This record gives sequence, structure tokens and C-alpha cells, in this order.
Amino acid sequence: MARRGVPQLSGGRRLTTVVREPPSLIADAEFARLAEPFRRELRAHCYRMLGSVEEAEDALQETYLRAWRAYGRFEGRSSLRVWLYRIATNACLTALQQAARRTLPSGLVAPSDDPEADASRTRPEGKWLDPIPDALITPQSEDPSAVAETRASVRLALIASLQHLAARQRAVVILRDVMGLPATEVAQMLDTSTAAVKSSLQRGRARLEQVAPRAEDVAEPSEPQALALLTLYVKAFEQGDMSLLDQALHMDAILEMTSSGTWFAGKQNCLAFISRFLDTADVYRMLPTRANGQPAVAAYRRGEDGVQRAFALVALSMTSSGIARITLFNNTDLFTSFDFPPVVVD
Repeated sequence: MARRGVPQLSGGRRLTTVVREPPSLIADAEFARLAEPFRRELRAHCYRMLGSVEEAEDALQETYLRAWRAYGRFEGRSSLRVWLYRIATNACLTALQQAARRTLPSGLVAPSDDPEADASRTRPEGKWLDPIPDALITPQSEDPSAVAETRASVRLALIASLQHLAARQRAVVILRDVMGLPATEVAQMLDTSTAAVKSSLQRGRARLEQVAPRAEDVAEPSEPQALALLTLYVKAFEQGDMSLLDQALHMDAILEMTSSGTWFAGKQNCLAFISRFLDTADVYRMLPTRANGQPAVAAYRRGEDGVQRAFALVALSMTSSGIARITLFNNTDLFTSFDFPPVVVD
């Protein structure tokens, strides 16, 4: 509250003029204060829906813009969080109307049984799934259970499976099974009936069971186990040592690459393919990070000029008995979202 001039009235009385902030500014400040804490979880929600970091960020910005414009009409019939999720979900559904389904090589074709095949083959049509940095979505909370819950809800296997669902069906599954919202609330958010939500959820769950990757060893590694596996993987590439990679991989390991649309199943096939490119030390530089709640690395490859340039973001799915899946995302534009430079210097 601010005071301007103090004019005199007759009789010696003073008139105090009180200047208040315009109502719109007060509402803007209130909206920012109340809505900002939900930004990370809303970004994660948009990513689950869209499978793209860039598109999720666009949907998130659209969500906040729509919410800011409509905040004066928010009547509090639901919590602000649920209201924001409704806006975010509909922003994503709008984006999905003209978007191609994002996937990974393992969701399109059978695994290759020829490690000597041409690795440069590409699949021009369609779009690949993106990995998302943990730093963009991990709750700013000291509660380990909240962090673990968020990480589990953005695992690559889950995100890839969700992309097989129709847009509204995907929304229902995410809102019900990931967010845990009641069917009646989801129905209100999607402007449909509770019966329709329950039916869509049943069909969505059945579809996910069909497309979810097979996992024989689902035991999560402890933090020391995960660190040891990550260390082996990094050393294997930086030292050009296939024996270290052999130690790190699970016997049923999978390797897939968005650069070629190819994937391999089984440790021996993976090792045979990688050995074609890993025969000497100091070619690769591997910088650890986290993506989709999993250990990951930003891989750089040294060129003939000696410069180490961005090569691929690599997500590692780990079990207690080894690295079960290596996913190479060769879109080097992703390095920006992970806050890595395009070139590193020794």
C-alpha cells in the first residue's frame, strides 16, 4: 500500500489518499504464487502425454497462459492443482490432434539378428520419443518417496508404451493410474461420463499389457549397484574396453538407436555390434546425468580433427544383475535441454 500527497481540508484536517495496486496486478501476483509450485509436475504430465521435451514445454507454456487468462473466473470448485491439470491435459490433447505418434525402434520392428548390418539406415517417417532430464521434473522436495514416485512415472518403458494409446485413452490412463485421480474427477476434466472413463481405462490397461516390454528381471539395483554399473559403462567406452562392457550388461540386454531405427536383443548381439565402433581408447567422452528417472550419459565422440563433439544422449535401464537396455538418442539438439555443450575440451 502506498501513500501519495496529503492534501489539506478545511478545518485543518488532513485527507490521506491511499493508492492500491490495480486488481489485475494483485491477481497476477497471486496466480504466480499459487500456480508456480506445480510447474515441474505439470511438465512431467505434458511429457507423458506427448513424449517430447520440446512439445511438453510448449504445452506447459500454453497451460500457464490459458490458466492466467482464466484465473479471474476460477471459482474453486476443484483444487487449483486439478484445475491446472485439466487445462494441461486439454492443451496436450489439442497438440496431439495433428501430431505423429512418437516411438522407439523396438516399438516398430523386430530386433536385428545381424550385428554387421549397415548402421546408417534411417527411418525418415514419423518421430522418435525424447528422453527428459530428471532436473526438469524431479520434485523440489526432500521426500525420497515423492522423488521415487516421479521417477517411476516417467520411465522410458512406460512413456513408450503410453504412446501406443489413442490420445484421450492415454489421458485417462495417466490421470487415473499415474495421478490417481477419481474416475468422476477425470470425467469432469475430459467433459465425458464416468462410465466412459472406466471403459476407456479398461481398454487402455489391456493395450498396455500387449505393448509393454517383457521384463524377466525387474529387481531395481541399489544406489551402489547402479553407480557401479554406470562406472563400468563409462570406463568401457572411454577406455575402449569391451571386457568391461561385458561385465556391465545383463544377459538379455537390449540396444536400440534412433539414428538407424535398429535394435538388438541379447548381450552377445549387442556386444558384437558395439565392438565395431569400440576398438580403441580416448575416442569417447561420457558425462553422467539422469534421464527419465534412470542413469544416463551424454556421449561425445572425437573426430579426425581431435574435437570431441556431441554424439548421443544414452539412457540406461538397469536391473540388479546388469544394464538391461541401452537407448541411444542421436538427436544432439537434446544436449541443450540436458545443459551440456555441443563440444567438450579435454
